[in-house]
Amino acid sequence: MPKVGIEPVRKQQLIEATLKSIEANGFQGTTIVTISRLAGMSSGIISHYFGGKQGVIEAAVRHLLEQLQQGLLSRLNSRAEITPLERLMMVVETNFSGFQQSSPASSTWLSFWGQAIHDPDLARLQRVNQRRLESNLLYSFRRLIPDLARARETAGMTAAMIDGMWLRSTLSAPQDRNFREAERLCKEFIHLQVERFGHQSTGSNNG
Repeated sequence: MPKVGIEPVRKQQLIEATLKSIEANGFQGTTIVTISRLAGMSSGIISHYFGGKQGVIEAAVRHLLEQLQQGLLSRLNSRAEITPLERLMMVVETNFSGFQQSSPASSTWLSFWGQAIHDPDLARLQRVNQRRLESNLLYSFRRLIPDLARARETAGMTAAMIDGMWLRSTLSAPQDRNFREAERLCKEFIHLQVERFGHQSTGSNNG
């Protein structure tokens, strides 16, 4: 009989192996064989748990999305009281966290964005990712910027800047990568928008 709880462990091992395979081989070069070899399991287990390559790749992307969500929740739960501006800073910090900078994660994000253009299921996950980021930003901007349309527009611009600065840093040569500077610029952009369109008092400056 299989041990109780072994399935979640094996699924996580396969997801981690998928991230490593995408890092080494890209989306197209990643196969059930490359994943199973890295995981040290038979290829049949992937089909059993995920239905095939597409299923395990989608599971790996969902894992990245879950890491983003849990990273933000961890930051939010670390403080008893958080101002809207501080919460915005935490959203930025989460997107530039060490995990999101890691080679397996960054390689998978890059491959995912490229493949989502052609794959409806991955495109749906990208829409979930985009809506979640903009929603998290808008939640705080609405408390700082009285005009709802302006708050919504600012959330969209900030989301685009976070994605763009992360992408720019990731695609830079290793010696030129500066995620800390990219994070700082995103925070500075938020401060400038709040100073321009927001209430007089916005809480402490955490930039």
